[in-house]
Amino acid sequence: MTAAQRVLLINPTITKRSRARFPLAVMSLASALEGKHTPTILDGNIDRDFVSTAVRAVSEGNIDAVGVTVMGGPQLRSAIAVSKAIRERKPEVPIIWGGAFPTVCPDAAVSAPYVDYVVRSQGEDTLLQLLETLANRANESLPAIAGLTWRRGEEIVHNKERTFSTASLDRMLPYDKLESPLQYLSDTYLGSRTVGYQAALGCRFRCTFCGVATMYRGKTALPPPARLEQDFDFLTKRLGVDGIQFYDHNFFDREVDMVPLLEILAKFQIPWWCFARSDALVNMSESSWALVRKSGLRMAYIGAESPSDWLLHDIAKGTRSDQTLEAIEKCRAHGVVPELSFMLAPPQDPEGETERTFEFIRQIKRIHPATEVMIYIYTPLPRRFDDKRKAAIRTEESLRDVLGRPVAFPRTADEWAQPEWVGYWCHQDAPWLSARLRRRIVDFTTVLGCRFPTIMDIRASAWGKSALRALASWRYRFQRYDNPWELRVSRKIIRHWDPRVMSL
Repeated sequence: MTAAQRVLLINPTITKRSRARFPLAVMSLASALEGKHTPTILDGNIDRDFVSTAVRAVSEGNIDAVGVTVMGGPQLRSAIAVSKAIRERKPEVPIIWGGAFPTVCPDAAVSAPYVDYVVRSQGEDTLLQLLETLANRANESLPAIAGLTWRRGEEIVHNKERTFSTASLDRMLPYDKLESPLQYLSDTYLGSRTVGYQAALGCRFRCTFCGVATMYRGKTALPPPARLEQDFDFLTKRLGVDGIQFYDHNFFDREVDMVPLLEILAKFQIPWWCFARSDALVNMSESSWALVRKSGLRMAYIGAESPSDWLLHDIAKGTRSDQTLEAIEKCRAHGVVPELSFMLAPPQDPEGETERTFEFIRQIKRIHPATEVMIYIYTPLPRRFDDKRKAAIRTEESLRDVLGRPVAFPRTADEWAQPEWVGYWCHQDAPWLSARLRRRIVDFTTVLGCRFPTIMDIRASAWGKSALRALASWRYRFQRYDNPWELRVSRKIIRHWDPRVMSL
């Protein structure tokens, strides 16, 4: 019989405490471990000295293993910091990384001297098997654990992929494992007690720039309506939640599966926000749209990405630019604010595509000025295997920097944590951007954000937003985006937030 393992599950710091949302990844792991092992959750977004807290916990000898959920970008830095500190103090305690970064870059993760094992994709079952193996000191069983990457001497071993699982949809998250669930409620334009929530798993699409495609490999599943109702009952009655931010990667998937969930949402009528695809919104029936209106959907985040259909095809988006325009009309007709994200500066034609996207955004603003716009840089992530797992594929083989040199992705976690690669992972910069184009994108974003202040900014005053609109109007009208210094100064005075920071 396997001895219960005491597991410290860490969510490293990624945002300010005031913007912290439920650490859903480690909560899901804790729920899976409950009854078999003893999980403890440590959230670096709440505990601002979480590295010291983690070191103290392992130093006291009460921890048998440490699990760290790791996204690329800023969370990678804090994950490295806590892992190094634990390794230095208690080198015998195994450190296990899981989440988006080690799934996309397992070699870089497991090569780090402060990481012992990497759990790829969904982690619950893989972690359970690994803990059993570690407890029994049965290293000969490691090759049989699907979804695990580990080291055999100097060799990196990638075990077979784990089959997609819907088991977590049947388990309620252990809110009681958190120090205080009320700390995760935020004041937003949705409500004074807005909470982050995830109903569905995965996404059945494989967009090349999205880490979710690597995490779930085209699989998705929606929860039973009873589970959604149970969770909403708890959140509203126990925590007083009055706004919901859905983290589902594609809430509006297949209409037949989605309607029962919309009926639950319509029952509670809590203002909510979610991700959505333009093709799904366009193809929804009027009866479903009536449920959407009744349910209280305030805003839908739509990945428009580009006005160029050839690029949408190349990145495997599966949508068209005309569907973006049609989705905007559908949203407007049913009282939903469309929030569009665009990926600028693709390596094939960074300057030309950027200017075409600017004009497309202007066209959208003429049609529906209330449309929210989020601007990012197109930065494809590394791909691990082809569909048949015959060979490794490195995305950067087709990429060139601004000087025409081949782009080489980092080979280690520490390299990925460098500022330029944190920016790359967060779609904020790319090696093929010239200084001129980078500045033009920043300037356009500033002018656009001041001309159309985001409704999500509940901090800036009404007069302040009006002043920004007036100041930016001439620049926006005549497309004079260069060096809007007066707008940058005014935003600081008015304390106006960048919509990308404010975006739910």
